[in-house]
Amino acid sequence: MNDLPLAAAETRSLKRLLADWATAVRGTNHPQPPAYDGPDITLTHLTENTNEVAPGTCFVARVRATSDGHPYIGQALARGASLILAQRPAAQLGLTIPGEVGYLEVADTAETLAWLAAAWEGFPGRQLVMIGITGTDGKTTTSSILHSMLLAAGLRVGLLSTLKAVVGEKEEPLAPHVTTPEAPVVQRYLRRMVDAGLTHCILESTSHGLAQHRVTAVDFDIAVITNITHEHLDYHGSYEGYFAAKARLFTSLLLDDWAISSHNPAKKKVGKTAVLNLDDSSYGRLAAIPVPHQVTYGLTDAADVTARKVSYEADKTWFELHFNFPLGRWQGEAQKTQMDFRVPCFSHLLGEFNLYNILAATAVARVLQAPPEAIQEGLKKVFGVSGRMERITGGQPFLTIVDFAHTPNSLARSIAAARQMVADHNGRVITVFGSAGKRDVEKRRMMAEVSARQADVTILTAEDPRTESLDDILEMMAFGCRSQGGVEGRSFWRMPDRGAAIYFALTLAQKQDVVLICGKGHEQTMCFGVTEYPWDDRKAAYTAVQAFLANEPMPNLGLPTFRETRD
Repeated sequence: MNDLPLAAAETRSLKRLLADWATAVRGTNHPQPPAYDGPDITLTHLTENTNEVAPGTCFVARVRATSDGHPYIGQALARGASLILAQRPAAQLGLTIPGEVGYLEVADTAETLAWLAAAWEGFPGRQLVMIGITGTDGKTTTSSILHSMLLAAGLRVGLLSTLKAVVGEKEEPLAPHVTTPEAPVVQRYLRRMVDAGLTHCILESTSHGLAQHRVTAVDFDIAVITNITHEHLDYHGSYEGYFAAKARLFTSLLLDDWAISSHNPAKKKVGKTAVLNLDDSSYGRLAAIPVPHQVTYGLTDAADVTARKVSYEADKTWFELHFNFPLGRWQGEAQKTQMDFRVPCFSHLLGEFNLYNILAATAVARVLQAPPEAIQEGLKKVFGVSGRMERITGGQPFLTIVDFAHTPNSLARSIAAARQMVADHNGRVITVFGSAGKRDVEKRRMMAEVSARQADVTILTAEDPRTESLDDILEMMAFGCRSQGGVEGRSFWRMPDRGAAIYFALTLAQKQDVVLICGKGHEQTMCFGVTEYPWDDRKAAYTAVQAFLANEPMPNLGLPTFRETRD
């Protein structure tokens, strides 16, 4: 096997990038670099944004579901682009390419961008044990739990989730409304992890990230599924398309070994492994993908990793962890005996859905030979994940919780968890949520139906309506409530302003109730039209609590809907 040197320069030669790509995949079933016989180009960076184009830039004409970069190639050339990466011939676009400018025509600019970005950074994913976590719900929480467990086990592990990037001791927030970052950003973070001496990386891999090749050219070792339910059908077109995007993470484990070696002993030791949710409907189809090793988790005794003696409390979840599989089989060892560990644990995370997240993280930790005591210790240190069942405490006599639940399934699970918190006192669950514009239309009705069935009171409000009519979105959701017997003004309300909706929910709450504010979680903006307004559900909820306790009206938090709720 050949090794590629890790270039430290801030510029890259196009022909060297293509040659390094060819070296990395020679003799394998990985995508091969495109043929190129144009001039060599010294590149400064790769971008699909014409505003970032300058001499030395490679402009990438990305083709997305709702946009096409090809009409902007002329602007990129006018701004001095040195290389154009496109999917259509220049002549077909009516373009004349200057002799000193490279034009690289490929089948998929997103896929080629990913490989060029990986080559640019010296294929850092090859030097890290790469753990990819995908699923509809629970990816971020599972990633955070696993990160804590592996740190407790003494591993040097980085994290790249939809919330943040963690490289050693350094933690950085990511841009709002971003799922998995674009390929150049992913590869840049992986390079930083390698340079910082890390050996493992947890990479949250969304369906968009997988479908749009943001995590292509990453050498995954372990693929984890949380669940697959109704979400993002606006983008993927159908459940089948959505499932196929998730499944890419697992089929990537079937690709040939790379033609460049890894210098990480931990990576050489771990085998390609799928971690599957035995209780989820996705299990059968994902288990049929012939990944060399599989481990299951769930709340049934048949799972390799499970929990028994579960007790849900208002502030903790108590349980006994059981893992029952031959530890050595993922490391190519001869050990065949079952290893039935029973470990008493507690978690500050609440609800059955978080127990599944814990089990998924535990399964990965055990595959990586983390000892039971590290799993216990790592779990204890996770007090909560930003915007995930996060309590807002301001002196109010009832629970107020902010959660990211924005799908029918996650909303149902969050309501179920809230119900467990008030079960002993017969309290009510009051939900506040919306449904985003320019996204899956069907889930608007479905989420409203879930709340009408499972919650006691539902407040429908704004959640990133974008360029759609908020009134129309709320009417679709109101229809869902009515279809389940909801009565407007008695069991559900429509309040366009999200701040006013939160405040109104507080005025309805009694001592033993839970006000559950769902959909935005950790996000920092809300989109109306094409404008992103500053917004944080946690800050809004705390402000509403303070106003409520002071018997003052809800202040204006800056959304364009506020005025209409005052009329």
